[in-house]
Amino acid sequence: MGPSVTDVVAGAHDPVGSRWHRWDPHIHAPGTVLNNQYRGSDPWEEFLSRIEISSPRIRALGVTDYYSVDVYEEVLTYRKAGRLAEVDLIFPNVELRYGIGTGKGSPINFHLLVSPDDPEHVDQIRRFLRALTFTAHGESFRCDRSDLIRLGRAHDKTLTDERAAFAVGANQFKVNPDELRAEWKKSTWVQENVLIAVAAGSNDGTSGLQGDPSLATLRKEIERSAHIIFSSHPKQRAFWLGQGAASLEKLASDWNGSKPCLHGSDAHGADGVGVVEQDRYCWIKGDLAFESLRQTCLEPETRVFIGLIPPRGALPSQVVTKVEVSNAPWLVTPTSPLNAGLVGIIGARGSGKTALADIIAAGGYALSPHLSERSFIRRAQNHLGEASARLIWEDGDPTSNELRHVEMEDFLDTPRVQYLSQQFVDSLCSAEGVTDDLLAEVERVIYQAHPAEERMGTTTFRELLDLRAARGRALRRSHEKALAEAALELNLQRGRKASLPGIQKQRAEKAASIAKDKRDRSSLLGKGGEERAKRLDEVSTAAESVRFQVEQAQRRRQALLALKDEVADTRSNKSPVRLRQLQQAHSEAGLTSDHWKAFLLEFSGDVDTILDTAIKAIDARIRMLSGPAHGEVSVAADAPPLATSLLPDGAELSQHTLSLLNKEVARLRALIGIDTENAKAFARLSEKISRDEAALAKLDRDIEAAEKADQRIKELIQSRRNSYASVFDGIIDEEKELAALYAPLKARLEAEEGALGKLSFSIRRVVDIAMWAQQGEDLLDLRKSGPFKGRGTLLAAAKSELQSAWESGSSADVAEAMSRFREAHERNLVEHAPVERTNAQAFREWAGRISSWLYGTDHITVSYGVQYEGVGIEQLSPGTRGIVLLLLYLAIDRDDDRPLIIDQPEENLDPKSIFDELVQRFRKAKQRRQIIIVTHNANLVVNTDADQVIVATCGPHRPGMLPEITYRSGGLENPTIRRLVCEILEGGEAAFRERARRLRVQM
Repeated sequence: MGPSVTDVVAGAHDPVGSRWHRWDPHIHAPGTVLNNQYRGSDPWEEFLSRIEISSPRIRALGVTDYYSVDVYEEVLTYRKAGRLAEVDLIFPNVELRYGIGTGKGSPINFHLLVSPDDPEHVDQIRRFLRALTFTAHGESFRCDRSDLIRLGRAHDKTLTDERAAFAVGANQFKVNPDELRAEWKKSTWVQENVLIAVAAGSNDGTSGLQGDPSLATLRKEIERSAHIIFSSHPKQRAFWLGQGAASLEKLASDWNGSKPCLHGSDAHGADGVGVVEQDRYCWIKGDLAFESLRQTCLEPETRVFIGLIPPRGALPSQVVTKVEVSNAPWLVTPTSPLNAGLVGIIGARGSGKTALADIIAAGGYALSPHLSERSFIRRAQNHLGEASARLIWEDGDPTSNELRHVEMEDFLDTPRVQYLSQQFVDSLCSAEGVTDDLLAEVERVIYQAHPAEERMGTTTFRELLDLRAARGRALRRSHEKALAEAALELNLQRGRKASLPGIQKQRAEKAASIAKDKRDRSSLLGKGGEERAKRLDEVSTAAESVRFQVEQAQRRRQALLALKDEVADTRSNKSPVRLRQLQQAHSEAGLTSDHWKAFLLEFSGDVDTILDTAIKAIDARIRMLSGPAHGEVSVAADAPPLATSLLPDGAELSQHTLSLLNKEVARLRALIGIDTENAKAFARLSEKISRDEAALAKLDRDIEAAEKADQRIKELIQSRRNSYASVFDGIIDEEKELAALYAPLKARLEAEEGALGKLSFSIRRVVDIAMWAQQGEDLLDLRKSGPFKGRGTLLAAAKSELQSAWESGSSADVAEAMSRFREAHERNLVEHAPVERTNAQAFREWAGRISSWLYGTDHITVSYGVQYEGVGIEQLSPGTRGIVLLLLYLAIDRDDDRPLIIDQPEENLDPKSIFDELVQRFRKAKQRRQIIIVTHNANLVVNTDADQVIVATCGPHRPGMLPEITYRSGGLENPTIRRLVCEILEGGEAAFRERARRLRVQM
């Protein structure tokens, strides 16, 4: 009889779930049938001690012997006596040999790994071994101790020692592969409790058959029948994972699926116990139970590792190892351990699943934004009392929070965990369009994709975008301002051009009026003294000419003084203000105070000297023109008129000062003898003539400006076209910066397959063409007959002729499209003017508004967003949007390694999407961050190979109190957990079957 149930070390089930442990599934103990190299007075002590001090510590042991479990039973005896206390699992490994030799003459070894869970497993495996036979020496021998001894003595009749005969018999016994498969099919117990492992080495493994093509099929059949491959070679592991010469599909069709590669010390003596070459230790993730070996057959890539240390996921600072709730009498299990990988929280509806998610989020400072009427903390707030959540992190740094006061806490900018509550996911996946929250999440992921050194000291995506797009936006603003200024200037020049005939008419009338006044003034002169009267007229005209020059000089002097004031104001006010603006706008340029002084705007030349010289010169000219000049005769006001002229002979009248000319005019008047009334009239006419001649000079300047308006209008139209194009240069520059910001993620997405490969980020110009057309129609009289009568016709024209260029054209394309549109519709727009052309001023003002509208760009913005198969996320169904959201967190957001808590994401997804698109993403994501998921979906637990399952149960209703909540946990290799998964989750059994079918493993 075999050992009793109390003797068997069948393993332990860990509430933390699947964790990495070192296994040695292939180790021979003292007394092994063949090649026993254990020596010394107490070989068992040395064997046991080496295992007990092994480093890394061996936690599971596959005690190996040839055709026998006798040594395994001896190890159990020592274990019962207190040895190997830290070895939680000991199971039999029966090594046998096929009757097929390798190229080196050695038979191929295979192993039967036996589950110790059945108390009768020793008797059962012996019964199965006895069913295997070997024919030799004209007799049939069974695979049991007595027949192997008999075979040994038949082979060597000189043997008398029973142990020696047993060894010889075991060495001679060979298993027929066909017989093994036949007996295997007969025994349900064996199928449920035994795994076949085959050696892959070239000495005693299937690789030894590689050189003989005639044995290729046999080799494949042997490997096909095996569940496990014994090999530590990286190339072998890659091959059996479908990463080498054979694809996963090829492995499935030819070898019955991928297979785990295990490795043991294969020790036959004390020196080899626990020792492996090149530190190729065997690590298995799971409970220290035989069921974990079965899980390696299902998950050969993620459940087995050969190497010095096993892979780890999140960093210690980003792993919650335990959640504790104090002062919570309603919580039967106030402490719940958490696995560092994927944790699935399951339970019936209302069992407390979301409660645990809320508690963990609260302890990680992430719950406050998610409080709603659906959250556990909000619904239970009147019953929470002084309950407090405390998270224990792997690095030993705890965080805690009082549940009742969670929404009054000053939360960190970046919570320690990331919580996707059900209401948060629902809002992001709602059918009402893209929310700011979803766009904010997209922006956060994009921002995190950039290395810290490329973030330029910013803390958010918007800050980084504003910084990088500043040049393009400044260019756009500058040219939008230039467009506005051009519109004003065009309106002014068109006004000048339109006023030319009127000004010319005014000039003719003014010249005629001056001539009439001069005639009237001459008539005031008395008869006789015609020569004097003629002279008076000449001198008066000269005086008026010089007076005009004096007035012009004074006007220029005023302009120079105003310019001098502007220079002073620029130095004292405008330049310092502009410098401060530059310093504020570019504060991160890192320039010193001395450097900034160089940016003070200063005049390039000696403007002070230029202005002072010009003012001095104009002052001198005014003095020269006005007089009195040096040596000029002084005449008293009451002195009798002189008979001789005050003007020197031979000089041009216009060369005299105004003072002297006025004196000569007064002298001539007195000599002519104009009466008092005529003298007054003469003076009035002289002043009027002077004013009108000044007005005439201004009309001449206006005519000159109006005559140049045509050329200036052409220049402004070209300038407007250039500025309009430059606005789009700024827009295109912003698009380029956005594209550069998306570049890291774009490259990442292009390398992905499945749904993730369908995801892209779009950068596009959003053109509100309806708004632009509405603004234009508001400037028109749509009641008038014409091309744009009634609303909508202008919009149709804009869509046909402008929309394409606005949305995707280059700056030159846009400028050309607008030029063609304006030329094609300018006359049509005029036909719908709300004012008549006869009202010139009002018409010009309207034309200016039309110009500003045509070349306005406030209806064009640069937008960015998420697309799935080319469709904007805002147009997706809630289910597809849910997929995109989870892909965002699971696959794209690789730079956020905080624990991720997701509450029932399947509410927004169809089951096929979960299996096809998300299962593999969860499997990959859990290798880099801790994921805690509340779910009703079996695929999200079973096919993701959850590392830990927490089962929530809720007690009966208690009036005025919270019902009692209990949490129990373990890995999928725990039979109790598996049973609860099947009972609680809809489709649980189907998910387990599908998992086995997908992986070509019989379960």
